[in-house]
Amino acid sequence: MVLKAVNMIRSIVQGVVSEGDLAVDATAGNGHDTLFLASLVGDSGLIYAFDNQQRALDITRERLRAHRLEQRVKLICDGHERMDKYVTDRVKAVVFNLGYLPGGDHGKTTLPGTTLTAVEKSLDLLLPGGICAIAVYRGHGEGQREDALLREYLTSLDPRIYISVWAEATNQRNNPPLVWLVQKKRGTCPTNYYRIIL
Repeated sequence: MVLKAVNMIRSIVQGVVSEGDLAVDATAGNGHDTLFLASLVGDSGLIYAFDNQQRALDITRERLRAHRLEQRVKLICDGHERMDKYVTDRVKAVVFNLGYLPGGDHGKTTLPGTTLTAVEKSLDLLLPGGICAIAVYRGHGEGQREDALLREYLTSLDPRIYISVWAEATNQRNNPPLVWLVQKKRGTCPTNYYRIIL
């Protein structure tokens, strides 16, 4: 496996999400993560996919339709910071791929304040053992601000409830993405945080 951010996130998420589960793609974009999640939950599961750009949801819908998986996904044209208006049951995973829509307007990006709100709500929605996975792209101004805000928040999570892990490629140029993985603990576990630097 190549240690790219998306691959790392998927390798972890596929060990957590299974048939019949609910999960959230908080940043549908071009639909790659939505399709991946839909392939995991089977016909009895459901994915909630959020994007505030209709173009992104149209692309995602076509990608799902090409794989005959559109019935497994609820596409929602709204900001991920309002996910709790639509998702009322607990979920196994929430995936964020922050930044701008690939191939779209680079001036339209996820924003630090709304991203933080969405991450907070994601953690509340997780089932015990569930995971929130976040790819942060630091090559633009909003991404750098998201990085700072998320770092402050995620490193201060209650260790009795969450395990927070981050991974960073330290020898790559051009601001490679940072990956955060936050798992809600099952029952009583050692109260440790783990930090990984790749």
